[in-house]
Amino acid sequence: MRIEGSGALVAGGASGLGAATARRLHAAGATVVICDLNAEKGEALAAELGERARFAAANVTDADAVQAAVESAAEADGGLRISVCCAGIGWAQRTASKNGAHDLELFSNVVTVNLIGTFNLLRLAAAAMNANEPDAGGERGVCINTASIAAFDGQIGQVAYSASKGGIVGLTLPAARDLASRGIRVVTIAPGTFDTPLLGALPEAARAELGRQIPFPSRLGEPDEFAALACHVVTNPMLNGETIRLDGALRMPPR
Repeated sequence: MRIEGSGALVAGGASGLGAATARRLHAAGATVVICDLNAEKGEALAAELGERARFAAANVTDADAVQAAVESAAEADGGLRISVCCAGIGWAQRTASKNGAHDLELFSNVVTVNLIGTFNLLRLAAAAMNANEPDAGGERGVCINTASIAAFDGQIGQVAYSASKGGIVGLTLPAARDLASRGIRVVTIAPGTFDTPLLGALPEAARAELGRQIPFPSRLGEPDEFAALACHVVTNPMLNGETIRLDGALRMPPR
C-alpha cells in the first residue's frame, strides 16, 4: 500500500505514539486526519503539519464521532486507506487486596476505551475502505492497532490494562481473516516501554531505570520508532494478521 496520496486516520493522534505516526504519514505524502479528545493539542498538530492535515474531535468509544472522523478521512483523493489506533488509557489496581476487590467500573472503563474503542475504529474504518478501488496489489486498506507487551507479560496491578490489550491481540487474526477477501489488512503493534507523555510525569531517575531494564537498546523507545514500524506495516503487503512486539527484547517482570 502506497502512503503517498492515501487518506489516513490516526486516533489518539494528538500526542505520543499517535502524533509521531501522524507526522511520519504526513511526511510520506498522506492526507492525515488527527482524531483525539484533546482539541488543543490536536488542532496545534494539524496547524503544524499544514496542508493535508486536519483535526477531528472524537472519543474512540463514540460511534457517531468516529464515523464522522472516518468520513472526513475518506474525503482524501485516494480515500481512507490507512487507519491507526493509538488511543488508550491505563489503570493500576490489584485484582483484590487488603483494601478490597478491584473496582469493577474502572476495569470496565479501561476495557471499553482500549478494546471496544479500538474495535469501533477498526470496524468503521474497514467499512469505509470497502468502497475503495483496489490498488495494483489488490489492497483497499490497512488497519493498525496498538496493544502492549502487557498483553503477554502484564505486571502486578495491570489486570485491567493487560486484559484490554490482550483482547486487541486476540481480535487481530480473525479480523484480518474477516477482511482478507476485501484486500484489507489488519496488524497490531505491541510496544514496550516508550517515552510518551504518560512516562514524562515520572522523575528522570525513574525513567532512566525503566530504560536500563530493556536488554538492547537500553533506553526508552522513541515514538518515532513506533511510527517507523507503522509506516513499514502499511507498505509491506505480507504483514497481515500479526502482532509485532516492539520492545528491545524486554520481558516484563512481575513488578
